[in-house]
Amino acid sequence: MVNTLSHLGVGLLLSYALGLKGRKRLVLLFLSLLPDLDYFTYSVFTLISGSVSHEARNQLFYLLGHREFTHSIFFAFLVALLIWFSTKDRRFTFGGLQAVFLHILLDYTTSAKMRPFYPFSTEESALRAIYPFDPILNLLPLLPLYIVASEFVKNSWSTKDRDTWNRKLNGLNRFHSLVNRNEKKFYASVILVLLLWIVVFPVAKISLIRHVSDTEGTEISYRNTYPISIGKFLAAYSYSDTHYKLIKVSYWSGVEKSFYVEKVSVTGNVPDAQAYAERAGKLYSASVPQAIDYPVYSVSEENGLVTVVLSDARNPYVDKWPYFDTVYRFVFDRESGEYGVYESHYGRPEKKLDKNYFE
Repeated sequence: MVNTLSHLGVGLLLSYALGLKGRKRLVLLFLSLLPDLDYFTYSVFTLISGSVSHEARNQLFYLLGHREFTHSIFFAFLVALLIWFSTKDRRFTFGGLQAVFLHILLDYTTSAKMRPFYPFSTEESALRAIYPFDPILNLLPLLPLYIVASEFVKNSWSTKDRDTWNRKLNGLNRFHSLVNRNEKKFYASVILVLLLWIVVFPVAKISLIRHVSDTEGTEISYRNTYPISIGKFLAAYSYSDTHYKLIKVSYWSGVEKSFYVEKVSVTGNVPDAQAYAERAGKLYSASVPQAIDYPVYSVSEENGLVTVVLSDARNPYVDKWPYFDTVYRFVFDRESGEYGVYESHYGRPEKKLDKNYFE
């Protein structure tokens, strides 16, 4: 997940590197943001999802959900085909493909949950190799935006103010002149640095995961090891039938800290707590999105109502993390067998979910 301005900067980098100007440059800027317009399609999905069947809801989520269809490789090529059939311009088509594809790649490399091979596969996948607020990924693409903005401000000033600018910021002016003389090479070089950054860290993560797996004597999931700060990750695995083991690791010191989380905890006397936890898990497994990788269940009972709170084992150990902070509360009526489900996220009120969410 890279910030919106940085995605926009990537589009500007591409347009300069390819020598696109005018309307084509503006279109490329739009395309660099296009995948995130699924915020609007997701709003449509939330409005209609309660009135369709469970199967239709799942398929609509794949098409309209955030970081779903518009963050797939198929979507990038579909956009490129539309550009080609409309313009027959090879350079513009290549730029459009790259604008969408690089947006997807940047999100895929950080921590976003995506289905990049939809519609051929609904498997969720992401590298999660770079911290979402990595300064290189977020700040380097801002360079062309800064250059364009500073040139605009400079040209809008009076002659006197412009002379003052030139005297006080002589070094910056020389940098601008250098960029203007070697525009295509400069911006192509910036893109190359970004691509190298995107390649180096996923490879480095492979070495780290192998080291931690050897240390723990078990296979650690590459996909489910999330960056929690620059160079640091949170990993987890099933330690036993009753507990997960969570590990904080880093490139500098390997395993830094570890702790255990109980898979099913019970408050009070609920003799069939395990059965209710399994029922909640089975209902959840039929839903999308699959936001929870390491499910933990907290079971309690009051006045014939069995409550099962389902969350991710990592949730309490990462402050305000938007990827596994979802909490589901299942309330089962022991006598009738009916149930209700409620969903909450940090900082948001709990909401009741429609029955077609799960069945």
